[in-house]
Amino acid sequence: MWTELATALCLVFVIEGMIPFLYPQRWRRLVATLSSMDDRQIRIMGLVSMVIGTVVLMLIR
Repeated sequence: MWTELATALCLVFVIEGMIPFLYPQRWRRLVATLSSMDDRQIRIMGLVSMVIGTVVLMLIR
């Protein structure tokens, strides 16, 4: 189980690093946009992301 968790975490790092590597200006604008959003909006985005990820994971498995 720990090997799978470590593999998943490494894949998250790879995927998260692709956008700043491929599109640094867009990534900078995204970060600037996120910094101007309030905490509630960011939390809702995080919750939606977690729910979508969980649903997709359940469908795959």
